[in-house]
Amino acid sequence: MDYVIIVAGGKGLRMGGDVPKQFQLIGGRPVLMHTLQRFRSAMSDLQIILVLPHEQQEYWRELCQQYQFSVEHRVTDGGPTRFHSVKNGLALIPDDAEGVVGVHDGVRPFVSCEVIVRCYETARVADAVVPVVPVVETLRHVEEGTKPRSDYRLVQTPQTFSIPLLKAAFRQDYRDAFTDDASVVEAFGHAITLVDGNRENIKLTTPFDLLIGEALLGIG
Repeated sequence: MDYVIIVAGGKGLRMGGDVPKQFQLIGGRPVLMHTLQRFRSAMSDLQIILVLPHEQQEYWRELCQQYQFSVEHRVTDGGPTRFHSVKNGLALIPDDAEGVVGVHDGVRPFVSCEVIVRCYETARVADAVVPVVPVVETLRHVEEGTKPRSDYRLVQTPQTFSIPLLKAAFRQDYRDAFTDDASVVEAFGHAITLVDGNRENIKLTTPFDLLIGEALLGIG
């Protein structure tokens, strides 16, 4: 059985309002609903685990009723860091489970179904997979000058792993260097395989990003 842990712990500060970014509306529905629906559309049997701050869960339930949102999922509490939030999500997966688990940002509603399937299928062989896209801007280090952009990739989600591997990796003690799930697995000693992501899979963190999101929905 396969799972996805969707992490949505944003407070919405960069959105300039009181509503956390995962609950902002695009296309007439909260961002988070678009994200869950995308995974359900890509893989109909996927078990969805949503990680939310405890104080936001009642509001989420109200939104699900208001918008008649019926994608089946389970909810668990967020932690003080992404590492702890993902660990809480992993706790809902049985210790003897096999298959693949993905970890995805709740405010990335435009990941393509093709990328989702690619990440999961590759992880069945490679065990640890991250979707990436090329860097199109010139990169300049503040001290070392311009860097060749061909040497870099932009990291996206879902990052997908064999369930036993990710559970074992998250038994490590937390470190500040754990910036994403791949960094946890790399610290555990496992290599990461890169696959092609999709350019539209942006992370919605600012009001400008919401405008882009509305445009992407219009194109779709």
